[in-house]
Amino acid sequence: MFRITKEFHFSASHQLTSLPPDHQCARLHGHNYIVVVELSGGELDEHGFVRDYQDLAALKHYIDETFDHRHLNDVLGHDRVTAECLARHFYDWCKVRLPQTSAVRVSETPKTWAEYRP
Repeated sequence: MFRITKEFHFSASHQLTSLPPDHQCARLHGHNYIVVVELSGGELDEHGFVRDYQDLAALKHYIDETFDHRHLNDVLGHDRVTAECLARHFYDWCKVRLPQTSAVRVSETPKTWAEYRP
């Protein structure tokens, strides 16, 4: 199996309102997010690629226009905007457009990662 990844960055705020009021994530706060998309395939195309990295430009545009410097609760329309939910959201978005998508990882801090891999 061949695997490739590409990393994207954005900054945004969110608030996890279902948590107790004294929990730090219940307060409005922000992160510098990192999104890593993984694509996999057993075969390479005629150019020797799993997928041309240029094909991921649409994801960069989507992130820049929809998520960067936004309030994620408003973007996704709910108050469960966790790294886990974001990983699933980006996986679903990518899978429709890039069938080779095999996983998405999202980081909120340098020490934390969430991954969605069906």
